[in-house]
Formats: sequence, structure tokens, C-alpha cells
Amino acid sequence: MSREISFDVVNHNETEVACLPAPDGRPHTLRARLIGPARVIEGRNGSETFHVLVHDAGTGSWFWNLQGRRVGREQDYATRLAEKGKTIVVLDRLGYDRSPLRDGDATCLGAQATMLGRVVQALYAGLYEVSGRPRAATPHASHIVLHGHGTGATVARLEAATYSDVQALVLMSPVSTSPSRLTLETLRGQGMVCAQGAGFAPYGKTARSFRRLLFASAPVGVQRAAVRLRNSTPCGDVASLPSSVLAAQGQAVDVPTLVLSGRADASRDGDGITATGGARLERRSFAGAGSALPLEKQAPAVRRAVLSFVNSLDDTVR
Repeated sequence: MSREISFDVVNHNETEVACLPAPDGRPHTLRARLIGPARVIEGRNGSETFHVLVHDAGTGSWFWNLQGRRVGREQDYATRLAEKGKTIVVLDRLGYDRSPLRDGDATCLGAQATMLGRVVQALYAGLYEVSGRPRAATPHASHIVLHGHGTGATVARLEAATYSDVQALVLMSPVSTSPSRLTLETLRGQGMVCAQGAGFAPYGKTARSFRRLLFASAPVGVQRAAVRLRNSTPCGDVASLPSSVLAAQGQAVDVPTLVLSGRADASRDGDGITATGGARLERRSFAGAGSALPLEKQAPAVRRAVLSFVNSLDDTVR
């Protein structure tokens, strides 16, 4: 079962990441989809662990919830997890799809992490809008696990380090301080577009380069759907990526964390993630897979690894 939901947030930065120019400081609405068992979505199950999915640059919430006539069931990460009894929040970050931003220079990744923190707190409190909400209570979270892909993994790490309010992290293809040549070329290209005052810059100059950044084994129908749905990146996010990655790398994770990577990922080289205070840190890699792990042919194995990790968390997470 699923429902459209939304969150009222303010686009400002409470993290240690420097953002120049500063975010606009204005109220915005973030759109999302809540997917899970009917008893949870209808507010009849009390509190529950929520899994919040945070997308990369250039993609959107569709990355986690890809559907269509020529797209297989195995590439719909959110729905397949919901079928296993998980409660999922698929979020459009500010500047993407149903969470529009007029000026792409008016935000940054520190602000994205701050707004994600507001989403987390709203889920704990049950203070968000649900379309067609029944008379039962708004579903609220007892614990939250953040799943982030690429730049979304950086946003998730910054949120966790800033607010210490989530119980675990699932980080897919996280951006590192040792990016591949392809990633550096992509960032330079985005920087040149942004320097011309565009506000938003394509992630990958062409459809071919976009596919190369994301995929190594995904079915053709999946790749074509992704190209149709691709988003440009807000230039504020582009400008703040280096400082955000450095800030995230400087903060050792202190919650259970699963790091997933594809061995054929052309966009990255290492992750630089370390644990502290005895926090559990696991790594899994997948032969033949690129960056877009939930959309690759290895998607079923990726989900099994995620489910094994989240199901084995102790009672403080569940």
C-alpha cells in the first residue's frame, strides 16, 4: 500500500558544511511516497521502523521506485522491501521532481542534510501531511534507517552526524575523496555550466555519459527509463559537494552502517568510511555491478544484503 506524503521544511544549513552562496532560508515543501504494509500506512500499527531513501544527484525518488511496462519488478527497490514488511519513505530532495526549486543556486548539501533532519523528526512525531489520510492516526516512526545512494549517501551521513537521531545507515556507492577520472570530468563539466549562471547542471553531459556513470549491467529498459527521468543537479549542490564529502569523511560513523559498492562502478574509487566507538561497519561488493545497485541485474542480491543487515540489527533499531 502507498500514499503520497509531504513535509514542511526550511531551506537553511545547520551542518558544518560551508555553503556559498547561502541557501535561501525560505520554507519549502518536500514530497515523498510512503510505502508499506496497509496496517502501518493506515496508522493502525502504532510506531514502526521507517526506512528513508535518499537519492543521488541527477536521479530522483524514481531511482528507488522505478516502475513501467518495460521495467522489471526486480528493479523496484522500495516495493520489494515493502513486500518484506518494511515501511519505506521515498523522498524527492529539494530541487528534484515533485520538490521543485526555482533557483538551483539557492541550496546546498548542508541544507539538504538539514532538511532531511526535519523529515526524520517529522516522521518520529507523525507531523507531516498524508494525502487521503484515513481517520486513524498518522503513521509515526519508532526508529529510522537512512538509505543513501551516491551524493544521497553523503547527505545521509551528514544528517546522522549532525543530529544523532537515526539508528543505522545503508550507504550505496558513496562519494569519496578519491573520485574516479569519470567523476572528476563530470564535476568539472557541471561546474562550467553552473559558472555560466544556469542554476542547474546535467549529471553527465550526454545520455551516454549518464548511463556510464550509473550502470554496468542494468537491463536496457531500465537504462532507457532512467535517461527519460534524469534530473539536472542544483548548482548549489554541485558547488558544495567537495566540502560536504570532506566533512562526511572527517566524521567516523557511530551507528551500524552497511556500505555497498559495485566492482564495475566507473564513478568511484574507494569510500573512506570508518567506524568509531565500536559501531558496526559492514561492506559488501557485487561483481559486475555499477553505481546504481538497486537498478542493476544484481538488484536481488543487493536487497538480500540490505535485508540481512537491517533484520539483524538489535532491538534498539527494530
